[in-house]
Amino acid sequence: PTVSKNDFRKNFPQGIVHPYFDTTHAHLVSTSGSTGQPVSLYADVYTIIKALFGFIRELKEYGVSWRKTRMSVIADIAPHAIEETYLCGSVVPALQSLFSFDNLQILHVGDEPRDLIEKIDAFQPEFLGGYPGVLRALAVLKRKGRGENIKPRVISSSGAVLDDYTKRYIEDTFHAPIFDAYGSTEAGPVAFQCREGNYHIHSDFVHLEFLDETGEEAAPGQPGRVVVTKLYGRGTPVIRYTGMDDILVPLDGTCSCGIHTDMLGTVGGRRVQAIVLPDGEIIPPFSITGIPAKVMKEYGTDKIKQFQMVQESYHRLVMYLVIDEELRHQGPPVQDIKQAIRDKLQQRVGSSMEVAVEEVEHIESEGDLPPTVLISKVST
Repeated sequence: PTVSKNDFRKNFPQGIVHPYFDTTHAHLVSTSGSTGQPVSLYADVYTIIKALFGFIRELKEYGVSWRKTRMSVIADIAPHAIEETYLCGSVVPALQSLFSFDNLQILHVGDEPRDLIEKIDAFQPEFLGGYPGVLRALAVLKRKGRGENIKPRVISSSGAVLDDYTKRYIEDTFHAPIFDAYGSTEAGPVAFQCREGNYHIHSDFVHLEFLDETGEEAAPGQPGRVVVTKLYGRGTPVIRYTGMDDILVPLDGTCSCGIHTDMLGTVGGRRVQAIVLPDGEIIPPFSITGIPAKVMKEYGTDKIKQFQMVQESYHRLVMYLVIDEELRHQGPPVQDIKQAIRDKLQQRVGSSMEVAVEEVEHIESEGDLPPTVLISKVST
């Protein structure tokens, strides 16, 4: 059997821990609830320390020292958020009696990008980490002349799908490589990109299964719905958990970087945010969220400031574009770009679905978190 989000919700609080586990000395952490009601779990100090070791492992791969490198980390530090527990409410504050963390700047993802860029500019980090949407917003401001002293050597994204267009835009703006890390509140660190760009699973932290639409194991190279078992911790056990609801692609083979763990081909986003065609076929997010990047590259422009795709029904898909007004009349006409995007989307989803591309002035955020790239209003 598998365990779902609803299983955790229905059995909270005492039914999600061992009968003898003392919840009064544990930390309560919750998901953001971006796809519905939040899920809450208990984590002990060991779980938190172990997860931080995963973060340190990722930093080491990028040549970043957690004790010496100046780091600006933009995290969700709202009460009970997992990052707030890790960075502000537990282990890191306790370690301040042993280590100096003057090299670490922690910022809240919900703050205004203009405020964030001023603080980061003053700190002048070598490492910059945050949600893709926030990093993209900072890149837009930097192109407008702000953040002159922000010159990171390496950037890391997490918390949402890093689409190709956002990745290229951030890298071109800051002249630094961006690597992606994958994890969740429930599972902790799951995988990270190495210097070669491949995703490596934290195999000593988690065991992953990949199921296709029939519930069978997905073949290497084929997308599958992830089922995760966390291999450590004394709080809420996470065993064959389906609640991450993400579509991943397992890979065979080895990587030239020297890390000898199982690999993922693509971190494709949540299954509930996949496109569902009228005949029931599911199109993974990663197969269409890269379309704006391809069009921008073909036309040699970056005038799309932001985008979001919304599947309104089984027969209608809308892409909303925010155009950078300073670039609107430079290079190819906006109408040509919109038509090219529409054509590529139509080719991907087929003639049974209407595709529209519309301009908007802005795209709403999800509380403190950046807006989702793909939203589906239909049931899978």
